[in-house]
Amino acid sequence: MAAMNLHHLRLFRAVALEGKLTEAARQLNLSQSALSSQIRMLEATLGHDLFERQGRRLVLTEAGRIALDHAEAIFRTAEDLSATLRETGRNRRALRVGALATLSRNFQMSFLGPLTGRGDVEIVLRSGSQAELLKSLEALSLDVVLTNLPPSREGETPWMVHSLADQPVSLVGTPARVGPVTRPLSALLATEPLVLPAMDTALRASFDALASRLGVVPRIAAEADDMAMLRLLAREDLGLAILPPIVVRDELAQGLLVEAARLDGISETFLAVTVARRFPNPLLQELLSRAHPAGNPETLTAPLP
Repeated sequence: MAAMNLHHLRLFRAVALEGKLTEAARQLNLSQSALSSQIRMLEATLGHDLFERQGRRLVLTEAGRIALDHAEAIFRTAEDLSATLRETGRNRRALRVGALATLSRNFQMSFLGPLTGRGDVEIVLRSGSQAELLKSLEALSLDVVLTNLPPSREGETPWMVHSLADQPVSLVGTPARVGPVTRPLSALLATEPLVLPAMDTALRASFDALASRLGVVPRIAAEADDMAMLRLLAREDLGLAILPPIVVRDELAQGLLVEAARLDGISETFLAVTVARRFPNPLLQELLSRAHPAGNPETLTAPLP
């Protein structure tokens, strides 16, 4: 087989994604005949037809689908190499971190703490939805995604899921609301208004199961899917909030909030999601080794959202 021309492979990918030779040629600033000739040369090199025509569209053959999968992997690796080597020789290295918008800021800072303040490190933080962040991770524009939502196991993208911390969860409120006398958990849940995580969160599901076991119908003062908002609502004394103490670490230290009760059997798991890379960011490896020195990440196969 003749040596493969990566230029031809790039043109093939453009046609495969567009589905029309004319549109791909316009995008690539080539004539349609020149592009068609280049595709035929690639097919001759590979020994297989890559497209078949269905109406006005070009549809990938089985060989074409295999070729596109490999082309995507080749160009992702090239982009990864380019991004990594651009950092070589620079005084400052970058770590690109995506964090779920609703994730505890205190936890994020605890995870990144070993790198903060270092003159040779630039930390680039981006928040967003799980779907947005995983797409950026797949495209290698992020090194890691911090989340409390495990990616789906379905699909073909292998996420590497690192368990960073398993934080306890408590009822937290102002000293005035909690009072000086310790009250049983069932009494607190039955008498005090509550600030709860949103219905579609794992933490809320765990709390609802606990309330059901105790035979308590909670008085809901507010719901929020954002840890920062739960923290603010607790400080404003709308009720007792269900959240990990790490979220209100500063308020607990200052006495603005206190723990009324620990919710035994309920915890919040914080995760770091990565993808396998030929050139992993050494800054990320440093953080992961500190957070989880002895274990290996679990590999989940998950779809692009």
